[in-house]
Amino acid sequence: MLTSTIPTALLALALSSVAQAQYSLVKEYAGSSFFNDWNFYGNFDNLTNGDAIFVTADQAASQKLAFVNGAGNAIIKVDNTTTVAFNDKRNTVRISSKDQFAVGSVWVADMLHVPFGCSVWPAFWSQAPNWPTGGEIDTFEGVNMVLNSQSALHTEPGCTITGAVQTSTLVNSTDCSFQSNSNEGCQVTNPDPASYGAAFAAAGGGVYVTEFAEAGISIWFFSRKNVPASLQGNSSTVDTSTLGTPTVNYPQASCSIDKFFQPQNLIFDITLCGDADSRLSAAGNPTTFAQTCTGVCYQNYVIGPPSTYDNAYFEVQSVRVFGTSSKVDIPPSGANGAAGWAVSARLAVACFVIAAVAYVAPGVA
Repeated sequence: MLTSTIPTALLALALSSVAQAQYSLVKEYAGSSFFNDWNFYGNFDNLTNGDAIFVTADQAASQKLAFVNGAGNAIIKVDNTTTVAFNDKRNTVRISSKDQFAVGSVWVADMLHVPFGCSVWPAFWSQAPNWPTGGEIDTFEGVNMVLNSQSALHTEPGCTITGAVQTSTLVNSTDCSFQSNSNEGCQVTNPDPASYGAAFAAAGGGVYVTEFAEAGISIWFFSRKNVPASLQGNSSTVDTSTLGTPTVNYPQASCSIDKFFQPQNLIFDITLCGDADSRLSAAGNPTTFAQTCTGVCYQNYVIGPPSTYDNAYFEVQSVRVFGTSSKVDIPPSGANGAAGWAVSARLAVACFVIAAVAYVAPGVA
């Protein structure tokens, strides 16, 4: 029989989802079926106090705010044809994946265009259903006319960032608690000027990669000309060890991933004004807004000329999700189902390692 003589480090490796290099495809959002497995919020923005209404699926289709274009890419956009009356809000879109993805996942978003412009606040991100419990991962976020995107984590108190191994040196904050710094989160700015806005579009877009692992959370950004061959095409696997040093890294040393994070729903949304611009300057204008835009956010933009929002859209070629499980079928919806394939993978690896140890060490009492 096997006893405690089994190497403890080997057994620990078998039973935990450390940052594994090899992941297999479990879900793809692309082409004509892109919107099939997303929920539309269908309410005004009561989440970030934006001057926006997140429309239903039917409204998004009839108003051409969420559709697949002739090139087969998903368009997610703000209404840029309607003149909005004073005290009303402008229609836009927030969608959340029906499936949740557990620790041991990688999601890869290939985008040609991201929303930008004064008053515009877009993001591609994820969160657990009972925020702030279960955490939030902001892969991509921009606001107004800033030149660079940002990434962040938002958690319950106790998660901080130390010892990050990343290419960005633009660390804005290291306390991830939603109670700190007006819920800024542990935020890092992407140093690549083609990571947001007009420069992103001019470069042909790019690819954002998020690795959600027990060893930590890592985010890579590749502008179009720098996208690795392994992320092009329709590969059924992704190997994060080939991607180089991540743009942003949140190691588990001072933020236990198992403690602060639960299975995540992926989210695209575009809101207007809102909490990102809530702090006021001495002149009474929001400071974040005033850094890159003139006028007043709501009065001069939301109810201003609708053409203001001609660039306020995502164009997404695909979102592909990979997992450490050997399974390649779609994980069931819900926290228990999504976590199931990741847990099964850990148990399968554990059984394999235990069997291997038994084989190479026969006769151990």
